[in-house]
Amino acid sequence: MTADTPYWLAFSAIKGLGAVRFRKLLAYFGTLANAWAASELALQSAGLSSKITAQIVEQRKSTDPEALQGILEKKGISVLTWEDNAYPRFLREIDQPPPVLYYKGTITPEDELAVAIVGTRNVTAYGRQLTKDTATYLAGNGCTIVSGLARGVDAIAHRAALEILGRTLAVLGSGVDVIYPPEHRELAEAIAQHGAVISDYPPGTKPDGINFPPRNRIISGLSRATVVIEAGEKSGALITAKFAAEQGREVFAVPGSVLSPMSKGTNNLLGAGATPMTSPAAVLTALQVPIQMGLPQNNRPTLEPFQQKVVSLLGHESMHIDEICNRLSISIERLTAELTMMELSGIVERAEGMEYRVTRTWKI
Repeated sequence: MTADTPYWLAFSAIKGLGAVRFRKLLAYFGTLANAWAASELALQSAGLSSKITAQIVEQRKSTDPEALQGILEKKGISVLTWEDNAYPRFLREIDQPPPVLYYKGTITPEDELAVAIVGTRNVTAYGRQLTKDTATYLAGNGCTIVSGLARGVDAIAHRAALEILGRTLAVLGSGVDVIYPPEHRELAEAIAQHGAVISDYPPGTKPDGINFPPRNRIISGLSRATVVIEAGEKSGALITAKFAAEQGREVFAVPGSVLSPMSKGTNNLLGAGATPMTSPAAVLTALQVPIQMGLPQNNRPTLEPFQQKVVSLLGHESMHIDEICNRLSISIERLTAELTMMELSGIVERAEGMEYRVTRTWKI
């Protein structure tokens, strides 16, 4: 964060103020702090319409930029702007990168090797298996898996990365504190522990339908390649593929049956020039990423310190989540996220109600 960050947050909360208008403000005023203090006439002189300038003037009456930053910190929400060196490099390169990124979790340099995996919500058994295999393989070879937390392909891709303790980023069409669909709240918590939940919409923003197509440019923009597993003729995944192509990124599509409605979109992409993905190794080859030796099939990944504590505590018994929480002196929010991750990785499983036990594979 910089001294100007609170003003980036304040302007970000104004609808209709995107990358183009942010650039105009910065070019004219030098800093957003100066722009925030400017008169309506000066804002119009910077190239903003009378409608937008009126919105800014009205917003200033009820907005304290410094308070906005404090609210985010209390909610555990981090922020990156164009001014931050940690702003994702590949996202910065797109035509209209979001001026402000809100996120929960961590965004790290290793996330530069990212691949988007997207597709239909109405995934078939064929698509489900391909999604899991592709995400597992790519995450196992050091790729961060990027998707949109939606039902179907998105959720399967996120979970597959988490199962092998890989990194994954979820880009939302709502505020990072408004998880949609609601049944993916636990998944979102697990992602935030091993990656990040990201949005360019301010906290509190509801998941309106018009928000999702624009967020797809972020999914593709964060990624060096986009893989479309299954998609109908009007699937939102095709929008992500279109953005990826416009951004000069690799676009892969999985060939499917000409009789399957869920493969019409991917087959159309192939006809338009997308690269067929018949093996996830093709993605690594295209990105010139060395294929690493994966874990032997019967090997178990090393437990993280906290996971070892949970396994040792449970032993051969099942235990209610509240008891685990008390015994480990940890917040229920973090414990829920960690147990979800461990469940996805096959380390623990639910017994009855909210009781957990160690799986047979991991008993000590």
